[in-house]
Amino acid sequence: MTTTWASDVLPLFLELAAIPSPSGEEAEVAGRVRAYLRDLGVEAEEDEAGNLLARLPTTADDTTADDSGEAIFLCAHLDTVPVSGPIEPVVTDGIVTNGADTILGADNKAAVAVLLEAARLVLAEGRPHAGIELLFTTREETGLEGAFAFDETRLHARLGFVYDYSGAVGEVVVAAPTGRALDVVFTGRPAHAGINPEDGRSAIVAAARALSDLRLGRIDEETTANAGRIEGGSALNVVPAHCRLAVEARSRNERKLADLVQEMLDSFAFAAAVSECEVETTVQEKYRGYRLAPDDPALALARSALERAGFAPTEVEVGGGADANVFNERGLHCVNVANGMANVHTADEAIAVADLEAMVRVTLELVAAAREE
Repeated sequence: MTTTWASDVLPLFLELAAIPSPSGEEAEVAGRVRAYLRDLGVEAEEDEAGNLLARLPTTADDTTADDSGEAIFLCAHLDTVPVSGPIEPVVTDGIVTNGADTILGADNKAAVAVLLEAARLVLAEGRPHAGIELLFTTREETGLEGAFAFDETRLHARLGFVYDYSGAVGEVVVAAPTGRALDVVFTGRPAHAGINPEDGRSAIVAAARALSDLRLGRIDEETTANAGRIEGGSALNVVPAHCRLAVEARSRNERKLADLVQEMLDSFAFAAAVSECEVETTVQEKYRGYRLAPDDPALALARSALERAGFAPTEVEVGGGADANVFNERGLHCVNVANGMANVHTADEAIAVADLEAMVRVTLELVAAAREE
């Protein structure tokens, strides 16, 4: 499908992507988003966590009733994973990549650009709608922190759409996992590694024994586990008295997740005992999983919008969390929608220009479908 607005979303995305915004450092890109909205005549409210919320003024049309239809909120996050170099977006054969050796930031600035461009078109063309709220969150990559800090009662809409899944346009997430993080601290006994090592008790050895017993990676089709960080020791010639592990487990099955976490706790305790060390473990639920009902109203709107935009809706179950987890846990109806980004969190991250344009079209159809419901 050819459109007259296709060129506008690409330069906006290139501009946003070039602004580094690792989690906790979103201020510059947030400022650009606020300025863009202000140019449209829309003011964005900022909360203490840095989240931005903007509302598009409802349309006044004598031929339609503005209180009909369903108000919706659209969400994308402003932050990225850590950046290890410059971001120099380039377009080659219709694909946007980073010309430098680090992430592009399509996750999730492609979605930010799409939502801003769709808002511009709604306002410029006077498209009728039943209420549109734009929510841009912070610190999503570090555990959905911005979404957790956001007061969802500020939203007028009860149906929401997050654009934060790296699948093909047309895919919608119907199930996502619960994630738990384990902070594990082993404590041993220090000693000189060359003079009296037998008097020491190595916390690193205890941690290594525990890690060797853990089941990591893909456990089954709905369960994964990972040891993401290890730190400890003080000097090369000192038997290490401290070692800390950061471990996570995720599953779309709550029973499997509980069993896996308990299995990990048992492994930590056993490794500490045989190494004559102590261990203290803190388990934190990072986000709660969900499974959408077949007749979920947000899911129905997503299907309708995709079909209207020329895509066959495909329902997927995923292994990652997103802001949609938070909103569903809080009683809202929220769907995470794929937006075409690929190889996220790597230097090979990319997105097709055609997918940027397609998601603008999907967003406009979503607005129209919500208006007509």
